[in-house]
Amino acid sequence: MSTQDSVAAMRAWAHPVRLRILSLLTAQAMSAAEVARELDLTHANASYHLRHLCSAGLLQVESTEKVRGGLAKRYRYLPELEPKQPGVVSPASTFRALADELTRRGLQARSGRQVVSDAELWVQPEDWSAASRAVYEAINALHRAAVPADTPGAVRTSSTVAMFEMDEQ
Repeated sequence: MSTQDSVAAMRAWAHPVRLRILSLLTAQAMSAAEVARELDLTHANASYHLRHLCSAGLLQVESTEKVRGGLAKRYRYLPELEPKQPGVVSPASTFRALADELTRRGLQARSGRQVVSDAELWVQPEDWSAASRAVYEAINALHRAAVPADTPGAVRTSSTVAMFEMDEQ
């Protein structure tokens, strides 16, 4: 993915509704109508966000089906969770969107096991590499384990990760 494509993709998902859509479409393919019902959006609004995410290369059309004389696309999010290449910097809007989405999810948190950390640390390069690799593997494992919303016995969770090297102060 080129730097220009990476920036376009980050801009596309730098919106709280789009983050929710990507989360929803990790476990199953859905049409705009299904996304609209699940997230309490209008069909037009869901379609708009799906088209935006699709044109940025973040969604794939898994199938199309005939619905009342038209065609309904079913979209799927297959996360490309490779660490971002050096020099590709997330715009501030991306972090604002993540903060807004984390706040929304946090209001729905229930008691139970929670892992929360915020740290600005100085570590050795090999320790940074090992830790970022472990987090990368854990997030990929969660994405692979995702099941459709409201699957009996499944636990609804929130996982937000932002790890990056910072400039020296």
